[in-house]
Amino acid sequence: MKDEVFPSSYEGSRARFREQLDRVRRLWPDARLLNHPVGGDESLTIDWIEADALASQNRLLVFTTGEHGIEGYVGSAMLQVFMDEYLAQLDPHSTGLLLVHAINPWGMQHRRRTNAANVDLNRTFLSQAEAFDPSFNPEYARLTPLLLPQGPIRNLSLSSLAFAIKLAWSLIALRPQTLRKATLLGQYRFPKGVYYGGTTWQEETRTLMELYRTHIGLYYHVVHLDMHAGYGPRYQMSLVNSWMEPRDSRQLEREFAYPLVVKSNPTEFYSIQGDMIDFVYALTKTEFPGKRLYATSFEFGTLGDSTLAVLRSLRAKILENQLCWYGTANPDIRRRVERDFGELYFPTEARWRYKAVADARLAFEGILRAEGFFS
Repeated sequence: MKDEVFPSSYEGSRARFREQLDRVRRLWPDARLLNHPVGGDESLTIDWIEADALASQNRLLVFTTGEHGIEGYVGSAMLQVFMDEYLAQLDPHSTGLLLVHAINPWGMQHRRRTNAANVDLNRTFLSQAEAFDPSFNPEYARLTPLLLPQGPIRNLSLSSLAFAIKLAWSLIALRPQTLRKATLLGQYRFPKGVYYGGTTWQEETRTLMELYRTHIGLYYHVVHLDMHAGYGPRYQMSLVNSWMEPRDSRQLEREFAYPLVVKSNPTEFYSIQGDMIDFVYALTKTEFPGKRLYATSFEFGTLGDSTLAVLRSLRAKILENQLCWYGTANPDIRRRVERDFGELYFPTEARWRYKAVADARLAFEGILRAEGFFS
């Protein structure tokens, strides 16, 4: 595996993706490259390649990246691996494609998880506008001293001490499992907070919703692979399924010959309000009943899943958010915060990257063969 598969910039990643159209057209001659400029900015686009099955619309493969901007670098690498090694194994006569590069281009360009409005797009895929309820997840408000520190970052050692003290108080006020749920579930009240879902559907969200409605309805059998990074064991990618997936995680481990499959529930992973994969399941059930669907997230763990690693992850996320809003007068602090945040979602270690690609290959093979996309 060449390290070049991991891009160094949003612009370079986008250019490489656009160049893939010629490769796709060798198999799907009428494939199209389309894009949506976010905010009308042609330098920040959601790009996608769509290719209709040539004969019978039996199967559709959806591949998405960059919902959490900075995670798009890992996602871009895995999309390139797929294009290089697996695209030609699909049958163009019965299989269509929807390949999406950078759902959140602003976040990818600026190496943030959120979009320009500080919205976590994976808390925005809600079926009803009423679900953007500021009163949702009331426990989050009790955690604001921990999750939303005020003022510029002046000293990292003091910030670490303050984090430890606030964490201790939070654990006294809330049980550990309640704290975890309240932090990760999503919230619609604090615009400067982490995991903020906004007040309505974002432009990026609407664009993807429309793509799903347009394409899923055309095919009987849909497989959706969505790329993420950050949570789980450091050297083992997790397949994270919707709680609405009917098959048991252990059953899917056997079917896919893949060692780690979990569901997005409190027992196996964690729960999310406004999750994109959940939306795809709900959309298919309500608007396209009778379709066969398997949708999953590839979650490439970075710091690890120990308690210490989880706390390091939370602290890195809080500090990066504080830096975004309040800054620092110290350029060394800025570099260290940005470096730690970058390692949380786009590790530089060669061993990590090699194993991430190996896990993706194993999952591509297992899923697409078990689902009948490979012969």
